[in-house]
Amino acid sequence: MKNRIEEIRKEKNIRQEEFAAALGVSRQTISSLENGRYNPSILLAHKIAVYFGMTIEDVFIFDEET
Repeated sequence: MKNRIEEIRKEKNIRQEEFAAALGVSRQTISSLENGRYNPSILLAHKIAVYFGMTIEDVFIFDEET
């Protein structure tokens, strides 16, 4: 599953450390999410979307082919 986390985070001038602290995860988790090495739980995906003021579908790109 692809996502727009890094793009959105940078548009809003939010550092990985700040974002991680707000979500209650490590900076490494944010890095892994941004690099596509980790798919979040639905709860974490929801927290990310709420933090950005968006829907899950606005942040995450679901590809039914994969």
